[in-house]
Amino acid sequence: MVTPLDELSDIRRAILLLVKRDRQATTAGLAEQLGITYEAVRQQIVYLQNEGWITTAPYDGEGRVGRPTRVYVLTAAGEHLFPKEYDRLTLELIDAVGEEMGPAALRAILASLTERRVGAWLPRLQGLSLAERVEALRGIYIENDPFTEVAESGGDLLLAGRNCPCLSVAPERPAGCSVTVSSLGRLLGVRVRREERFQAGHGRCVFRALHDQPLPAEDEGFRFEEPLARPD
Repeated sequence: MVTPLDELSDIRRAILLLVKRDRQATTAGLAEQLGITYEAVRQQIVYLQNEGWITTAPYDGEGRVGRPTRVYVLTAAGEHLFPKEYDRLTLELIDAVGEEMGPAALRAILASLTERRVGAWLPRLQGLSLAERVEALRGIYIENDPFTEVAESGGDLLLAGRNCPCLSVAPERPAGCSVTVSSLGRLLGVRVRREERFQAGHGRCVFRALHDQPLPAEDEGFRFEEPLARPD
């Protein structure tokens, strides 16, 4: 699988690898290790800083005699260029909760995640119409998400997302997707049904906000979404 790091030029990738390995890299040190000029390294450093992948930090003084200098370190964004095991960890956590604490505990955790998401979004939606709320919730996964669109169908509003941030986890543990369905229902005040799913090979997830089905007060908590209906 191609990673963002693989898509960089050889020299930029080499600098990032050395900064990560050495923890406190200097321009002179990088030039010496790479066998290129100080100025060549400096130009690449400017690019990597502008991209937000590295930054400067005070040198801690270990093993150095003389005036302290500043060194280069990876930012959080720079760290995310390197492979991570978030998906596997998420799967293991879901399985561990279910096995050690039981299905009720897993449901309680998903319900808590739903409450947190609803609590974060609700103030931003106050006073908005249903259409305005759906439009705002294009960013429920990623702020200003360019891969999520709003459409209208039979009086209902559709939220169609082509970039699932949980795609590596959802096919194996789809229960987590119920958090999004429940959150959307709570935030929109109507029932929400997911009609297309990445797991089913649709290449996107489509959430239908059923405008004529207000969410009853007694149904304002978390619930698992219904299985996708099989075609006749």
